Amino acid sequence: MTNVISRVAVTGARGTIGTALLRGLVDFSIAPIDLPESDVRDYQALVDLLSAQDAAVHLAWNPPGAVRFESCDIAVDNFLMICNVYEAARQVGVQRVIMASSVHADDYLNWRGPGLLRADRVPQPDSPYGATKVFMESLGRHYSQGGLDVICIRFGGVNRDDTSNVAEDGYEKVWLSHRDCVALVRACLESTSIPGGFAVINGISNNARRVHDYDNPFGWLPVDDADAQIP
Repeated sequence: MTNVISRVAVTGARGTIGTALLRGLVDFSIAPIDLPESDVRDYQALVDLLSAQDAAVHLAWNPPGAVRFESCDIAVDNFLMICNVYEAARQVGVQRVIMASSVHADDYLNWRGPGLLRADRVPQPDSPYGATKVFMESLGRHYSQGGLDVICIRFGGVNRDDTSNVAEDGYEKVWLSHRDCVALVRACLESTSIPGGFAVINGISNNARRVHDYDNPFGWLPVDDADAQIP
Protein backbone atom coordinates (compact mmCIF):
# COMPACT_ATOMS: atom_id res chain seq x y z
CA MET A 1 0.00 0.00 0.00
CA THR A 2 1.40 3.37 -1.03
CA ASN A 3 -0.82 5.34 1.32
CA VAL A 4 1.04 7.49 3.88
CA ILE A 5 -1.47 6.38 6.52
CA SER A 6 -1.12 2.72 7.42
CA ARG A 7 -1.52 2.49 11.22
CA VAL A 8 -5.04 3.25 12.39
CA ALA A 9 -6.55 3.18 15.87
CA VAL A 10 -10.30 2.46 16.03
CA THR A 11 -12.14 3.29 19.24
CA GLY A 12 -15.36 1.41 19.91
CA ALA A 13 -13.94 -1.35 17.75
CA ARG A 14 -16.46 -3.95 18.94
CA GLY A 15 -19.44 -1.85 17.88
CA THR A 16 -21.38 -2.22 14.64
CA ILE A 17 -19.30 0.16 12.54
CA GLY A 18 -16.06 -0.85 14.22
CA THR A 19 -16.67 -4.51 13.45
CA ALA A 20 -17.37 -3.71 9.79
CA LEU A 21 -14.19 -1.63 9.55
CA LEU A 22 -11.99 -4.28 11.13
CA ARG A 23 -13.36 -6.81 8.69
CA GLY A 24 -13.04 -4.53 5.64
CA LEU A 25 -9.82 -2.55 6.20
CA VAL A 26 -7.56 -5.58 6.24
CA ASP A 27 -4.76 -3.84 4.37
CA PHE A 28 -4.32 -1.33 7.20
CA SER A 29 -2.67 -2.08 10.51
CA ILE A 30 -5.63 -1.65 12.85
CA ALA A 31 -5.27 -1.09 16.59
CA PRO A 32 -8.68 -1.81 18.16
CA ILE A 33 -9.51 0.23 21.27
CA ASP A 34 -12.50 -0.88 23.31
CA LEU A 35 -13.62 -1.89 26.76
CA PRO A 36 -12.63 -3.67 28.89
CA GLU A 37 -9.01 -3.68 27.72
CA SER A 38 -8.85 0.02 26.84
CA ASP A 39 -10.86 3.02 27.99
CA VAL A 40 -11.04 6.21 25.91
CA ARG A 41 -11.99 8.09 29.09
CA ASP A 42 -8.47 7.48 30.41
CA TYR A 43 -6.54 10.31 28.78
CA GLN A 44 -3.00 9.15 29.54
CA ALA A 45 -3.74 5.60 28.44
CA LEU A 46 -5.19 7.00 25.20
CA VAL A 47 -2.05 9.07 24.63
CA ASP A 48 0.02 5.90 24.94
CA LEU A 49 -2.27 4.01 22.56
CA LEU A 50 -2.28 6.73 19.89
CA SER A 51 1.45 7.47 20.04
CA ALA A 52 2.26 4.79 17.45
CA GLN A 53 -0.65 5.55 15.10
CA ASP A 54 -0.99 7.59 11.91
CA ALA A 55 -4.74 8.07 12.23
CA ALA A 56 -7.62 7.48 14.62
CA VAL A 57 -11.26 6.62 13.93
CA HIS A 58 -13.40 7.55 16.93
CA LEU A 59 -16.58 5.46 17.19
CA ALA A 60 -16.86 4.88 20.94
CA TRP A 61 -20.10 6.09 22.52
CA ASN A 62 -21.78 5.63 25.87
CA PRO A 63 -24.22 4.01 26.17
CA PRO A 64 -23.77 1.64 23.23
CA GLY A 65 -26.74 0.31 21.33
CA ALA A 66 -30.04 2.19 21.22
CA VAL A 67 -29.70 5.96 21.55
CA ARG A 68 -32.29 7.97 23.48
CA PHE A 69 -32.46 10.69 20.85
CA GLU A 70 -34.89 12.97 22.64
CA SER A 71 -33.34 12.71 26.09
CA CYS A 72 -31.13 15.43 27.54
CA ASP A 73 -29.69 12.80 29.84
CA ILE A 74 -26.51 12.68 27.76
CA ALA A 75 -23.56 10.89 29.32
CA VAL A 76 -20.78 13.33 30.19
CA ASP A 77 -18.41 10.51 29.21
CA ASN A 78 -19.23 11.15 25.54
CA PHE A 79 -17.98 14.73 25.72
CA LEU A 80 -14.93 13.54 27.64
CA MET A 81 -14.08 10.93 25.01
CA ILE A 82 -14.49 13.46 22.17
CA CYS A 83 -12.14 15.91 23.89
CA ASN A 84 -9.66 13.18 24.82
CA VAL A 85 -9.39 11.89 21.24
CA TYR A 86 -8.78 15.33 19.75
CA GLU A 87 -6.29 16.43 22.37
CA ALA A 88 -4.39 13.12 22.55
CA ALA A 89 -4.14 13.03 18.74
CA ARG A 90 -2.78 16.57 18.73
CA GLN A 91 -0.33 15.84 21.55
CA VAL A 92 1.25 12.76 19.95
CA GLY A 93 1.19 13.98 16.35
CA VAL A 94 -1.49 11.76 14.83
CA GLN A 95 -2.00 12.94 11.24
CA ARG A 96 -5.74 12.48 10.86
CA VAL A 97 -8.81 11.91 12.99
CA ILE A 98 -12.10 10.58 11.63
CA MET A 99 -15.00 11.22 13.97
CA ALA A 100 -18.35 9.43 14.04
CA SER A 101 -20.87 12.22 13.73
CA SER A 102 -24.46 11.40 12.77
CA VAL A 103 -27.20 12.33 10.32
CA HIS A 104 -29.06 13.48 13.45
CA ALA A 105 -26.75 16.51 13.50
CA ASP A 106 -29.17 18.04 10.96
CA ASP A 107 -32.92 17.48 10.90
CA TYR A 108 -33.31 15.36 7.77
CA LEU A 109 -36.80 14.06 8.55
CA ASN A 110 -38.22 17.57 8.17
CA TRP A 111 -36.07 18.55 5.18
CA ARG A 112 -38.21 19.77 2.29
CA GLY A 113 -35.52 21.25 0.08
CA PRO A 114 -34.86 22.83 -2.21
CA GLY A 115 -32.40 20.20 -3.38
CA LEU A 116 -30.59 17.69 -1.20
CA LEU A 117 -29.42 18.33 2.33
CA ARG A 118 -25.79 19.38 2.23
CA ALA A 119 -23.26 18.82 5.00
CA ASP A 120 -21.81 22.32 4.64
CA ARG A 121 -24.90 24.25 5.73
CA VAL A 122 -25.44 25.45 9.31
CA PRO A 123 -26.89 22.32 10.97
CA GLN A 124 -30.17 22.18 12.85
CA PRO A 125 -29.85 19.13 15.13
CA ASP A 126 -32.98 17.05 15.52
CA SER A 127 -32.34 16.11 19.15
CA PRO A 128 -29.98 16.56 22.10
CA TYR A 129 -28.08 13.57 20.72
CA GLY A 130 -27.70 15.37 17.39
CA ALA A 131 -26.50 18.48 19.21
CA THR A 132 -23.66 16.51 20.80
CA LYS A 133 -22.55 15.59 17.30
CA VAL A 134 -22.61 19.25 16.26
CA PHE A 135 -20.34 19.93 19.25
CA MET A 136 -18.04 17.16 18.01
CA GLU A 137 -17.85 18.79 14.58
CA SER A 138 -17.29 22.30 15.96
CA LEU A 139 -14.48 21.15 18.22
CA GLY A 140 -12.94 19.34 15.27
CA ARG A 141 -12.95 22.54 13.25
CA HIS A 142 -11.06 24.18 16.11
CA TYR A 143 -8.43 21.42 16.24
CA SER A 144 -8.01 21.51 12.47
CA GLN A 145 -6.76 25.08 12.79
CA GLY A 146 -3.82 23.68 14.75
CA GLY A 147 -2.75 21.30 11.99
CA LEU A 148 -4.73 18.15 12.77
CA ASP A 149 -6.66 16.74 9.80
CA VAL A 150 -10.27 16.23 10.94
CA ILE A 151 -13.07 14.48 9.04
CA CYS A 152 -16.50 14.18 10.61
CA ILE A 153 -18.72 11.56 8.99
CA ARG A 154 -22.43 11.94 9.60
CA PHE A 155 -23.11 8.24 9.60
CA GLY A 156 -26.57 7.11 8.57
CA GLY A 157 -28.17 3.82 9.53
CA VAL A 158 -25.63 1.04 9.96
CA ASN A 159 -26.72 -2.21 11.59
CA ARG A 160 -25.07 -5.54 12.31
CA ASP A 161 -27.28 -7.44 9.86
CA ASP A 162 -26.38 -5.02 7.04
CA THR A 163 -30.04 -4.73 6.10
CA SER A 164 -32.16 -1.74 5.12
CA ASN A 165 -35.32 -3.50 6.33
CA VAL A 166 -35.44 -1.73 9.68
CA ALA A 167 -38.61 -0.46 11.36
CA GLU A 168 -37.42 3.10 11.94
CA ASP A 169 -38.94 6.26 10.51
CA GLY A 170 -36.96 7.38 7.46
CA TYR A 171 -34.46 4.51 7.61
CA GLU A 172 -34.74 3.92 3.86
CA LYS A 173 -33.42 7.46 3.37
CA VAL A 174 -30.30 7.14 5.50
CA TRP A 175 -29.29 3.46 5.32
CA LEU A 176 -25.54 2.97 4.95
CA SER A 177 -24.39 -0.48 3.84
CA HIS A 178 -21.28 -2.07 5.30
CA ARG A 179 -19.66 -1.99 1.86
CA ASP A 180 -20.30 1.74 1.41
CA CYS A 181 -19.29 2.44 5.02
CA VAL A 182 -15.92 0.72 4.66
CA ALA A 183 -15.31 2.38 1.29
CA LEU A 184 -16.03 5.81 2.79
CA VAL A 185 -13.63 5.40 5.70
CA ARG A 186 -11.04 3.98 3.33
CA ALA A 187 -11.35 7.02 1.05
CA CYS A 188 -10.90 9.31 4.06
CA LEU A 189 -7.77 7.45 5.14
CA GLU A 190 -6.24 7.21 1.68
CA SER A 191 -6.68 10.86 0.70
CA THR A 192 -3.31 12.60 0.55
CA SER A 193 -4.78 15.87 1.79
CA ILE A 194 -7.91 17.37 3.36
CA PRO A 195 -8.95 20.71 1.83
CA GLY A 196 -8.59 23.24 4.63
CA GLY A 197 -7.77 20.43 7.04
CA PHE A 198 -11.44 19.86 7.86
CA ALA A 199 -14.44 18.15 6.27
CA VAL A 200 -17.96 17.05 7.17
CA ILE A 201 -19.51 14.30 5.00
CA ASN A 202 -22.96 12.77 4.90
CA GLY A 203 -22.38 9.01 5.14
CA ILE A 204 -25.38 7.39 3.48
CA SER A 205 -25.73 4.89 0.66
CA ASN A 206 -27.01 5.80 -2.81
CA ASN A 207 -30.59 5.39 -1.69
CA ALA A 208 -33.37 6.18 -4.15
CA ARG A 209 -35.28 8.06 -1.43
CA ARG A 210 -32.29 9.82 0.12
CA VAL A 211 -32.52 13.48 1.08
CA HIS A 212 -28.78 13.92 1.71
CA ASP A 213 -26.10 15.12 -0.65
CA TYR A 214 -23.07 12.87 -0.19
CA ASP A 215 -20.69 15.22 -2.05
CA ASN A 216 -17.16 14.88 -0.68
CA PRO A 217 -13.58 15.81 -1.62
CA PHE A 218 -12.33 12.21 -1.51
CA GLY A 219 -13.96 10.69 -4.58
CA TRP A 220 -16.23 8.39 -2.55
CA LEU A 221 -19.30 7.21 -4.44
CA PRO A 222 -21.69 4.87 -2.60
CA VAL A 223 -23.12 2.04 -4.70
CA ASP A 224 -25.87 0.41 -2.62
CA ASP A 225 -29.56 1.37 -2.46
CA ALA A 226 -31.94 0.66 0.42
CA ASP A 227 -34.87 0.09 -1.94
CA ALA A 228 -32.94 -2.48 -3.97
CA GLN A 229 -31.97 -4.30 -0.78
CA ILE A 230 -35.35 -4.35 1.03
CA PRO A 231 -37.09 -7.69 0.27
